[in-house]
Amino acid sequence: MRAAALWINCSCLIDILGNGAPDLQMLYKRLLVAEELGGKVSKDLRIILEQLGNMTRAANVSHLLSNASCSNTSSSMVKQPSDDLSGQPLPQANINLYMPHLREHPNSLVPHVALGKVRSGVTMVLGIPTVKREKQSYLTSTLSSLLSGLTSSESQDLLIIIFVAETDLDYVNSIAQNISENFSKEVQSGLLEVVSPSQYYYPNFGILKETFGDSKDRVKWRTKQNLDYSFLMLYAQDKGTYYIQLEDDVFAKTGYYSDMKAFAMEAASSEWLYLEFSQLGFIGKMFKTSDLPMIAEFFLMFHKDKPIDWLLDHILWVKVCNPEKDNRHCNDQKAMLKKRYKPSLFQHVGLHSSLPGKLQHLKDKDFAKQNLFQAHSNPPAEVSSSMKHYQEHNLDRLYKGDDFMWALTPVKGDYILISFPQPIHISGYVFRSGNSKATGDKFYNTTVEVLPSHTTAEDNLLAASPTKSKQSDGGFIVIGEFNNGVAAGEIREALQPISALRLVVHSDSDVWALLSEDLQASQLDLVGPLI
Repeated sequence: MRAAALWINCSCLIDILGNGAPDLQMLYKRLLVAEELGGKVSKDLRIILEQLGNMTRAANVSHLLSNASCSNTSSSMVKQPSDDLSGQPLPQANINLYMPHLREHPNSLVPHVALGKVRSGVTMVLGIPTVKREKQSYLTSTLSSLLSGLTSSESQDLLIIIFVAETDLDYVNSIAQNISENFSKEVQSGLLEVVSPSQYYYPNFGILKETFGDSKDRVKWRTKQNLDYSFLMLYAQDKGTYYIQLEDDVFAKTGYYSDMKAFAMEAASSEWLYLEFSQLGFIGKMFKTSDLPMIAEFFLMFHKDKPIDWLLDHILWVKVCNPEKDNRHCNDQKAMLKKRYKPSLFQHVGLHSSLPGKLQHLKDKDFAKQNLFQAHSNPPAEVSSSMKHYQEHNLDRLYKGDDFMWALTPVKGDYILISFPQPIHISGYVFRSGNSKATGDKFYNTTVEVLPSHTTAEDNLLAASPTKSKQSDGGFIVIGEFNNGVAAGEIREALQPISALRLVVHSDSDVWALLSEDLQASQLDLVGPLI
């Protein structure tokens, strides 16, 4: 700025000397005028530079949000698990300010879509981050809980995104393969998606500062969690109306979808930042997808500083708290932006935390109590099993509708046999294993078999459709198997009437097995043994 004023002063001096009649008084006056003019120019330049700086910052924020929308739309294209990258980058402008290491890798914000259909425009999007655990994975049980009992219309109006927060593509693809095998129908319909970050997304966690008395491992764990939630939110923001944050070790109350949707509709007329469907941590928090860019950017801005639930509370403080008023007033104002649904719809069931070595015993006391079984009227039969039951939870009480069956660890060759005094027609069956008390105690690698009363019916069926029907021992025919803890299907007319029905375990199990009646059996419109 001083250089500009000096240039003007020199110009005036040359002009005066050029006239050949120097007048010191006139020279002095003109120098004063020139200096004043130079000051005005300097001030104007400062104003212009400040305006340019403001415009640049505004453009960065706008670019962040517009990139988020555009990139997420294109990144939902279907890719096979073998693809390294797919879609377009997540928003970059401001993320690069908070995570400068990303500038070194142009593809660092490109999500890897291991499984997915182009599904958008749904009412609710469920986001589930999952990581490799040292002890036990709860992901399959969590998905089973979320998918169980959904009606056809609800399944079409929902999207569940599993974010595998790991950079090892072999592991990511193994998770995708497991989900494809256990939930093939849901994957094919577009209800389930599996995505992961690029290998360059995460920063060097070794240089993080230890704060709040947390160990290095815990600081790394909470920092990575902030980045995982941010990535997932930005990926999901344009896929539905509401976004619900979950974890990979929860159990959902039957009917959670309709309860959440109804509560969100009731709250639509008021202002809110999030709705709570669980009182634990970050589980069951619902946001409007239109708010996700702002929330994710706030998390990214302070991802190294505090845990995710603290940051969420700070957003509320920034929005409504008055520093000139007390904490009581602040808490009252924050309460207006978060609304709680009771009883809680999600329960935390994982014992082993994703933080290595940590045991998590937290339970939501407001979680709605679930019926452990629902009795059905089964036809007269004699029942037997090779499995030992726990306490009074035996097969006979289950079949009579008095209890559920809880068997000690099944081994290969174990069975449950239901024999009818007289052959009867059975149009269908439902066997459901596990319940809210023991979500992981399910039947694995177990078939459903029937014994036709006429051997001619058996021969005719096997001859007509050898690929669809498989003969077992003792004249039994395999008609189905357990998939994700549930076996359900119809029994063909060619096999009727039926003399007996049995379940056969084909491999040793690592867990107990709990057999309960199907809570949704009446909606399946099946008759016969509903166990």
